[in-house]
Amino acid sequence: MAEKKQVPLRLSEKLYSEIAAWAEDDFRSINGQIEYLLSECVRQRKKNGHYTGEEIDKPPKLDIE
Repeated sequence: MAEKKQVPLRLSEKLYSEIAAWAEDDFRSINGQIEYLLSECVRQRKKNGHYTGEEIDKPPKLDIE
C-alpha cells in the first residue's frame, strides 16, 4: 500500500466536536472520518465527471465557527 501523506489541519472546536461525534456514530477515528468524507467527495466528483452542484466552490454557510 502507498504511504499516506500527513496534512496539518486546523478546525474550529465546534467543527471538531461535530466530526468527532459523527466518527463515533460510524465507529471510526476522527482522522478516519475526515479521510472518509474527503474520499466520498472525490468519488462523487469522479462519478459525474464534474462537481455535483453548480455553486460547489462557494463556501457553505455553516454555524460551526
